[in-house]
Amino acid sequence: MAPVPRLRDYQGPAILSYGFRPFFLLGALQSALAMAIWLFLWFRGAGLPTAFAPRDWHVHEMLYGFVPAVVTGFLLTAVPNWTGRLPLQGGPLLGLVLVWMGGRIAVATSALIGRGAAAAIDVGFLVLIVLFVAREVVAGRNWRNLPVLAFVTALTLGNVAFHVEAASTGLAEYGTRIGLAAAVALLMMIGGRIIPSFTNNWLARNNPGRLPVPFGRFDILCVAAGLVALLAWCARPMAEATGAALLAAGLLHAARLARWAGDRAMRDRLVLILHVAYAFVPAGFLLLGAAAFDLVPETAGIHAWTGGAIGTMTLAVMSRATLGHTGRALAADGPTQAIYGLVLLAAAARICAALVPSAMQGLLLVAGFAWIGAFLGFALVYGPIVGRPRLRS
Repeated sequence: MAPVPRLRDYQGPAILSYGFRPFFLLGALQSALAMAIWLFLWFRGAGLPTAFAPRDWHVHEMLYGFVPAVVTGFLLTAVPNWTGRLPLQGGPLLGLVLVWMGGRIAVATSALIGRGAAAAIDVGFLVLIVLFVAREVVAGRNWRNLPVLAFVTALTLGNVAFHVEAASTGLAEYGTRIGLAAAVALLMMIGGRIIPSFTNNWLARNNPGRLPVPFGRFDILCVAAGLVALLAWCARPMAEATGAALLAAGLLHAARLARWAGDRAMRDRLVLILHVAYAFVPAGFLLLGAAAFDLVPETAGIHAWTGGAIGTMTLAVMSRATLGHTGRALAADGPTQAIYGLVLLAAAARICAALVPSAMQGLLLVAGFAWIGAFLGFALVYGPIVGRPRLRS
């Protein structure tokens, strides 16, 4: 995401000058807080005044609380670059932030205010994001980014399904799979755009030679196979045909990642972490494919996507975008590398907890505290940065 070329004469607080500033910070804080609350619920059994089952509250706040915050921060900053239009700033941005915060409070207190009111407030935020992206794409005639609108719409519909299903059956299985599939699809698309680009830029300057293979028919095949597998998984996760589709998608995306020359950019941690994050996409496909044949627990694949792909990619994108858009050097310092290490530890521990049930309790603690450390660490390291004006060159 290059700096937006045009800005209003904005004189307000720096944190409201770009969408990434409040949403990256609040998304990180909410993710750490939600995980801390979930650990308390898991080990102590105490409850929140929410109408959701404890597991559903945890899943919802990660998929439909944390993920939309980061996606919104990214889109509010990237879409103006794509369309050449002005970014959302000041009062309108603050209003959007308050709607997102209202959703978190509403879901947590849904037993008090009612499921309907909580759903309306919570889903309303994503509806606003859909409308924003649609307006910008149409006004800027930027039709190549219509798939982004489709995926955000899918995330919104998944949130609606989550609320309806939780109210009617007690556990939101389809709503969970739809939301996770939408997030993975967005990673396949956005990752396929930014990872080769950033890798190519770094290699061209610092390590001439083999470069990432440009987007082509093979990438289209990979994305199409991934979408087919995700749709099948949403509908019939444990069917053998679904398992075959998932395994095929996993192999294709592993090959896709190998074509991006990540092995040649290991010296740049900001680039390397993007490749590592994307590696969890094929890992999730392969583990879920194996789960369909009763070879491994399904939760191993789910957490390869949630803790691994989503967790690592969000931190990778948030740190890089924050540095670039605030005029700082694109380099991962010690604290940033520690944040990356913690989220990778969290992902590995959570996947292993699914694969080794006898060690689950201890591994869950490791995963939970490492996750909290990673996202709280981001808030502590990057919070002061997003609250200050961009450095002058």
